[in-house]
Amino acid sequence: MVTNLINDQQTSDQTKTQPNNYDYDLVIVGGGIVGVTLAATLKNSDMKIAIIETDEKSVTASRRQAYALSLMTGRIYTGIGVWSEIQPQITTYQQISLSDGHYPKTVQFFPQDLAITGQLPEQKEGLGYVGEHHIILSSLHKFLDDAENLTWLCPAKVIDIIYHQDFANITFTQADENIQIKTRLVIAADGAKSPTRQQAGMKTHGWKYWQSCLAMTIQTEKPHNNIAFERFWPSGPMGILPLPGNRCQVVWTVPHAEAASLLQMDKQEFLAKLEYRTAGLLGKLDLLGDRYLFPVQLMQSDRYTNNRLALIGDAAHGCHPVGGQGLNMGVRDAAAMGEIIKTAYGQGLDIGSQAVLRQYENWRKKENLVILAMTDFLDRTFSASWLPLVMLRRAGLWSLRNIPLLKSLALRIMTGLFGKPPEIAQS
Repeated sequence: MVTNLINDQQTSDQTKTQPNNYDYDLVIVGGGIVGVTLAATLKNSDMKIAIIETDEKSVTASRRQAYALSLMTGRIYTGIGVWSEIQPQITTYQQISLSDGHYPKTVQFFPQDLAITGQLPEQKEGLGYVGEHHIILSSLHKFLDDAENLTWLCPAKVIDIIYHQDFANITFTQADENIQIKTRLVIAADGAKSPTRQQAGMKTHGWKYWQSCLAMTIQTEKPHNNIAFERFWPSGPMGILPLPGNRCQVVWTVPHAEAASLLQMDKQEFLAKLEYRTAGLLGKLDLLGDRYLFPVQLMQSDRYTNNRLALIGDAAHGCHPVGGQGLNMGVRDAAAMGEIIKTAYGQGLDIGSQAVLRQYENWRKKENLVILAMTDFLDRTFSASWLPLVMLRRAGLWSLRNIPLLKSLALRIMTGLFGKPPEIAQS
């Protein structure tokens, strides 16, 4: 697919909208959680929206995965109006336990630790949540079932986008038919390898880690007590996230060769290693389903916006899974974009103009960079056995245990309460 930029003989900084001869005001390419969240923020607006997704909705909602959801993500979904459907089906955790291998001096985070920075959450919020992919996306689908301004184009595949000065033409194939539509704005929510971003020639920077992540769901003998664990080892961090029904989602980061070995290992031998790594805190463990691998990388797009195009979620950035920040960054992208688009449209402005889209880039790019830097620092500092680094991280753990302000500030980042909150999260 070739993406072209055609310079029409019209003003480049058009701010007022022209008569509506568009098929859609915006088209979201990608029907995952982040793209659908953006559509949900614009439900019942006067804008005509389309989502183009390569799979059926039921297929996108069936993927195996669970995520740590921050307090800010919960507040965004509350403001949208979908949280009452999601929250009863997921876990609210009241404590975060941070440890360095078997080093006995752990750091425990509690909701009251946020009080020093004036961010004390409500009792029902705890410190965050753990939700499974199918629950989150299916709830969003249900919420949008009666959205008269939204059209689902799926399964469908984009084959060409031509960006004009004041609109974009999208050609996609559906049921073996090529269809063309015209839109003011294209939103790329099509993942880390985003064809939309690549075809627009938008560059990225970053690196692949020397590690892979092995993910699985386990049944635990002992109750997890709604505690989220982050255990660091020289080979990489291990996140253990509590799920309903005395289950946990485990994301185990290790070097590539070790990850491949763990994937192929006999089940009982694997569980013995996992029980050792969890220090027996959860008792005997059992696997629920298969283990699966995914690579990890740090990535930041040089730009979040281009002519008639904006990137959200993994299409714009990617981070190490330590701390469970990835999806939460994308949800905040979607909320910010929704707020900016809705405000601009209400003022009669062109939602696809660079003057409008720059507001989104200026808001989200810097905040996301903070998360990228934090996750990279944590992985590199704790995934090492070099004595000076060991001493540094033990000093860091001591500081978190003994300096309340530092502990509170770290917790603000982990819970998504730093930076500019979208208006929808305050409603």
